[in-house]
Amino acid sequence: MVKKIEAIIKPFKLDDVKEALQEIGLQGMTVVEAKGFGRQKGHTELYRGAEYVVDFLPKLKVEVVVGDEQVEAALEAIQKAAKTGKIGDGKIFVLDVSNVVRIRTGETGAAAV
Repeated sequence: MVKKIEAIIKPFKLDDVKEALQEIGLQGMTVVEAKGFGRQKGHTELYRGAEYVVDFLPKLKVEVVVGDEQVEAALEAIQKAAKTGKIGDGKIFVLDVSNVVRIRTGETGAAAV
């Protein structure tokens, strides 16, 4: 079985997360710029004398697809690397993947990861 791990992290933690995943042998990832909020709620800013609310904060979504045997190691690596201990550190989601196809070779399933 194959899983997709999606981690929403603070942008400045990307290099730490990338290194942590490489250390456990993961070779590929996708990174998407995102904006969002949870308990962090955003903040107010002053612009040309007017105060306004910035409720969507910059985040990154890191996506990796792994075999079942790598899920726990990947979760631990991401959590350790992304954690600051402050509100807004993010979330990690694990989803089932029904199939994967490597475009170049046509390989499917875990062989395509």
